[in-house]
This record gives sequence, structure tokens and C-alpha cells, in this order.
Amino acid sequence: MFYIIGLGLNEKGISAEGKTALKKCHKVYLENYTIEFPYKLEKLEKLLGKKVKLLNRDDVENNKIIFESKKKNTALLIYGSPFFATTHITLIKECIDNEIEYKIIYSSSVFEAVAESGLQLYKFGKIASMPKWEKNFKPDSFVEIIKENRSINAHSLILIDIGLSFNNAIDQLIKSSKTKNFEIENILVCSQLGFNSKFYYGKINRLKNKKIKAPFCFVIPGKMHFLEEEILKIYEM
Repeated sequence: MFYIIGLGLNEKGISAEGKTALKKCHKVYLENYTIEFPYKLEKLEKLLGKKVKLLNRDDVENNKIIFESKKKNTALLIYGSPFFATTHITLIKECIDNEIEYKIIYSSSVFEAVAESGLQLYKFGKIASMPKWEKNFKPDSFVEIIKENRSINAHSLILIDIGLSFNNAIDQLIKSSKTKNFEIENILVCSQLGFNSKFYYGKINRLKNKKIKAPFCFVIPGKMHFLEEEILKIYEM
């Protein structure tokens, strides 16, 4: 059996169902490439009572752990909820194609936790990702998603790539919006959601030099209900 188990947003976020499944597993892995893991691996191992091996993207995508689960119960731990990162759905396809039993055990994700800011989840549009820029590779398509969401008055959630510092992420957002001739007035920054949640709201330039801890994400608000506006004022910088 191949288990994909969501850890939730802090070291105690795994469900009772997830803990029960882990007791049956001979091998336990942790996907380590879609998020900057916010607490120490040793802390997680102590809580679970299991040794956990870190896997990078290649380790997961070569499907070795899936075929390993044909012979013995194997678990892949995912920070947050298993399918918030769309890359993990390919694991299920491989299980189906190879007639391997699998079970998904869900937990909380960043998307639910963003609602603590006061913004209403049903008013969010498409989710965008901001990659870390390289010297000759500076993708800015996330701005197109923000523009599309704004056209229907929807909020935009921007997930930040692993290893991208807060100041660099803000800088990329400013430069990309200028390139696309698109004005972003206010931004909501959500930091360490689910275990030490902090929210910062205001104009980009006022937030630029703040010391924000990872993991963090951005929200570009669309048209807001008066209650949303009132709550965001609490976090205004």
C-alpha cells in the first residue's frame, strides 16, 4: 500500500488517521522540494516515532517509492495537504497505471489558513506561483493570473518558490508588475500560517524591507466586502 499523508501546517497537524497509517509502514519519506520546511526533521521524527527520509524532486518523480510500495507499506509525507501542489497527482496516476493500492490522508493547507486574514475563500480566483528568478530566466506569468483574477474582482493567492527570500520576492513582484504595466496598490503578506501566523497589509514599498519569516505567501486583494476591509486594517503597516 502506498500512502500519501498530509502533515498539516505544524508538527502536530497530522491527523489520527495519518498516525495510524504510519504504524503500518516500513518506509516513511518526506517530500522536501515544494516548501521550505518550517520545523526540524528531528522534531517530526520524535512525534511520529518513525525515521523519515528526505526526498528531492527527482527521488519522487522517478516513481521508485511507488514500486517499493508493491512489496511493503510505504508513506510519502507532504507538508500541508497532499494535492495543494499539483505535481503530486502524477503519483496517483502511476499507482492506477501499475495497479498499486494507494490511500490519501488529507490535512489542512495554506489555502484554508489564509482565511484567518479575514479574506473570504470563495472570493479567491486562480492560484499563482512565483518562481525564483535565475540569471537568464525571469518568468513573470503570475502577473497575468493576478490580472485575470482582478478582471472578475477576485483575490489572488501567490505561492512563493522555495529558497526565495521575502525581499527578493517583493522585488520580483514590483519588477514584474512594471514590465506588465499593471499596478498593484496593496498587498497582504501571510507568514508562517498555521503555527505562528502573522499578517502584514499595506502598500508594497512600505512592506519592502520588513523581516518576514518563511514560509510566506502573498495575497493581492480584489474587490473587498466591507468586513474584509475592516479586518485587513488591523494588519495595516
